[in-house]
Amino acid sequence: MSWWGKVVGGTFGFMMGGPLGALLGAALGNYFDGGLEAISGDGSLGLGERERIQSVFFTTTFAIMGYIAKSDGKVTRDEIAMAEQVMHQMRLTAHQKTVAINLFNEGKKDDFPVHEVLAQFKRESFRRSNLVQMFLEIVVSVAFADGRFDPGEQHKLEGIARELGYSHRQFNELLTRLSGQANFIDLVSVEDKLSAAYELLGSRPGASLPEFKKAYRRQMNQHHPDKLVARGMPEEMVEIATKKTQDIKAAYELIKAQKS
Repeated sequence: MSWWGKVVGGTFGFMMGGPLGALLGAALGNYFDGGLEAISGDGSLGLGERERIQSVFFTTTFAIMGYIAKSDGKVTRDEIAMAEQVMHQMRLTAHQKTVAINLFNEGKKDDFPVHEVLAQFKRESFRRSNLVQMFLEIVVSVAFADGRFDPGEQHKLEGIARELGYSHRQFNELLTRLSGQANFIDLVSVEDKLSAAYELLGSRPGASLPEFKKAYRRQMNQHHPDKLVARGMPEEMVEIATKKTQDIKAAYELIKAQKS
């Protein structure tokens, strides 16, 4: 993968300065001062913008995972298992996994610069709303790994969403969709599964067929793996996005059959 090749090749310091560059440097065992802008002034150096965003996404995701997991004062086995599941879905190499774990541990530190990290992530992800949404979905899933939100986790997640431009309503809608996805996967009862399917699609039982189809197309568009990678999601996360689109399609088919 191109972005990782540049990271291990030592050029990440030219791709990403600021707090995210320092975090990735710490995770790799090296610190790079300044960063790309300090050297070139234009944010390019001939490196692809997508590669830069991919490294930003990877770094922010695993560091914020650690930050959220520590919200209630301790990191649970479920939260660690969920983080490991994300790494497994990404099929990380041993070296990549080590860096991801190091980033997770950086996020757990008391002096973790969360506001600066989120500000840089937001700046780098400018106008990539689907990418920001996928980031939030991943970190929320880790926080909910033990089946509940600790008040500290809830507070921090709301703060993260707010700093990334989400309103309270938008964040609650995201939580509902994620809860619907989790229940849709786990539930057996057709009635309960149907209710979860509506939540997953961000729709409602009383919606008209055109409204329902519009909700389905919107969710598929927001989670389409190819579109997310083109926007800067690391290629390794394709399986995560693919699983989401599979669940969305299954929910759509279930509701469509019920409406027929």
